[in-house]
Amino acid sequence: MDMSDSNTTHHFDVIIVGSGGAGLSLALSLPSHYNIAVLAKSSLTEASTFYAQGGVAAVLDETDSIQQHIDDTMIAGAHLCELDAVKQTVEGGRSSVDFLLNHGVEFTLDEEDQLHLTREGGHSQRRIIHAADATGKAISTTLVQRAKEQKNLTIFENYIAIDVITLHKLGRKDQSNRAIGLYVLDEKTEKVHTFLAPFTALACGGAMKAYLYTSNPDIATGDGIAMAYRAGCRVANMEFNQFHPTCLYHPQARSFLITEAMRGEGAYLRLPDGERFMLRFDERAELAPRDIVARTIDHEIKRLGIRHVWLDITHKPAEFIQEHFPTLYTRLLELGIDITKDMIPVVPAAHYTCGGVVVDEHSQTDIEGLYAIGETSYTGLHGANRMASNSLLECFVYGMSAAQDIQNKFDSNFKWPDVPTWDESQVTDADEDVVILQNWDELRSTMWNYVGIVRTTKRLERALHRIEMLKREITEYYQDYRVSKNLIELRNLVLVSEMIVRCAMQRKESRGLHYTLDYPELGTELRKTVLTPPSFEVEQPLVNVV
Repeated sequence: MDMSDSNTTHHFDVIIVGSGGAGLSLALSLPSHYNIAVLAKSSLTEASTFYAQGGVAAVLDETDSIQQHIDDTMIAGAHLCELDAVKQTVEGGRSSVDFLLNHGVEFTLDEEDQLHLTREGGHSQRRIIHAADATGKAISTTLVQRAKEQKNLTIFENYIAIDVITLHKLGRKDQSNRAIGLYVLDEKTEKVHTFLAPFTALACGGAMKAYLYTSNPDIATGDGIAMAYRAGCRVANMEFNQFHPTCLYHPQARSFLITEAMRGEGAYLRLPDGERFMLRFDERAELAPRDIVARTIDHEIKRLGIRHVWLDITHKPAEFIQEHFPTLYTRLLELGIDITKDMIPVVPAAHYTCGGVVVDEHSQTDIEGLYAIGETSYTGLHGANRMASNSLLECFVYGMSAAQDIQNKFDSNFKWPDVPTWDESQVTDADEDVVILQNWDELRSTMWNYVGIVRTTKRLERALHRIEMLKREITEYYQDYRVSKNLIELRNLVLVSEMIVRCAMQRKESRGLHYTLDYPELGTELRKTVLTPPSFEVEQPLVNVV
């Protein structure tokens, strides 16, 4: 690793932003002689992958088929999924499972010592491999351990990416554009570093911290989507934000997710009077796709003026519940809820960003050398609604595909351009961080109230008005003061929130996760909503850089 400029400039072969399933599957699939940097915004395991309770969807049973998995995905995605992406992902199921097993992930086995398969909403077959009810934790901790063992990986924790560096942003308009690295804030020293590489991958998750109530960890601030858009990449389908139907309603655990697998194993949704209300809305009842279940819960909460509904699995034997959901059982018991005897109070919460940075089958974005993987990307897999447990599968399939593409394009004689270090001579320390906190709260409340599960044109217009005002304030603040983690995240969230609203305003129909009272019917045209940044043609200069 080459360092210069007071140890703040670093050269690598590949830079990976994010330490979840997408980033680490790429890192572990690249040749061991590549010099690779893995940047984690927090600790290595603080990624959405770690918190995934459900599992990985893959066709492994002889009664199942690739075509059935494809069909289920297309139906759940309201037929807006791109067939090539669905086929690539589903067909990569077995190799993804092999990848995880080879790295030592310990999945739950059945009585015959075969991988135990469970079922989740939208799936017509049992095809979810899992590690009890803490699959993400098992995958994350295992892949992190493997990454730590690799001598060619340098891991940087608490390093926050600020912006992508491209040739055109450096004024080299005579050359074809490509990404050559990032400016990154070391949160502990508060220094901005320059990370340079011929290949950069954004695998930093989604943007659901844009909403007041979310199941996501604090890292989900849309960093990769915002950075790619500012660099000149197209973004698509940002109106499709998945609200998980069952997040625990509890003052001490606002972000705690109740796994989809609980309904897959027979749990009922009930109103305060005990009615199984899903039966009134969909013949699939609790196993309907997430958008239907979330919208139905939202409808009943608003209709009755209640704060939550109930999830009930008490009709199952206590041993069955404790065996299948040990993590949930223990955690909820700590909060005074015995799920073998008590119903669980639940509400919908923002959960997954189905749109993202437009990529090809190798996760390559519009800019050469820049990749987007996992929830940061738009591959075409999810369409208008993500089917449960397809997202982890997508991470591994596209992570391995990106690794192959990088190997095919790798040039050991890559010529480094001159890149200026970050210039702070024109900025000062922020005088009052309360401005950031106030804007953060206002943004998330605006998104929750106006751009939530049920939308209207008027609500979206109000949201856009408020977001544009916040964006101006945040831009001025960013130009005047030294960067901080909170400021970087807020800058990204306000841009991604604007994208969500602008995409939603373009879709004049209700499809999948986008439901508007002004256009309640399905439209006749199947199309994705694409946002092309101003910098797609004329790149914007890097802020705070000479």
